[in-house]
Amino acid sequence: MEEKQPEILRIAETWTADKGYDDTKLIEKCWDQYQIKPVIDLRNMWKDGEETHLLSGKTNVTYSYKGNVYCYCLKTNTRREMANGGFEKDRNTLKKLCPARQYGIICQGQALCPVAQGLRIPLAEDRRIFTPIDRASYKWKKEYNKRTSVERVNSRLDVSFGFELHTIRGMNKMKIRCGLALGVMLAMAVGRIKEKQEEKMRSLVAAA
Repeated sequence: MEEKQPEILRIAETWTADKGYDDTKLIEKCWDQYQIKPVIDLRNMWKDGEETHLLSGKTNVTYSYKGNVYCYCLKTNTRREMANGGFEKDRNTLKKLCPARQYGIICQGQALCPVAQGLRIPLAEDRRIFTPIDRASYKWKKEYNKRTSVERVNSRLDVSFGFELHTIRGMNKMKIRCGLALGVMLAMAVGRIKEKQEEKMRSLVAAA
């Protein structure tokens, strides 16, 4: 990647990929070496069959392999997912907030809870699971959905417009053909919107 597409490494803020790229070394390299935030889906690599693991140094905080962090009431043992507080770049930590404080929930053990004021989770806790964009956040889901959107467009180019089995020769010709195909898709989407058919804006075949 460094040799073939060096310009991407200079301008990219995030890098999105599916489970096939789930690799700790790759995730570490993206952020540590290039300051690119990895948005890579995970495989469940936990072999113990447990749903959650205990967070280091905490007695009432656990996390799932998907990055969801939970606190447990010290009096009732009620489990609640902690709120996202964002990424602290200078500390290389994710901030988690008390759900009782954030959402106005009554927690009987709040006065005794060691994480009632929130907590910071170093990325080093588990580099696959804890990344600069919190996996449990809306932002992570939004970024990952962009990848699936691109995949749908690529599928249309291959299947609907026939580029998977093409006979086009030359990069310039291919760029022109792809540009025209993308233009057709955008024009049809705009037409659907103007006709107040937003629900059909992704369709290439539905009647207008």
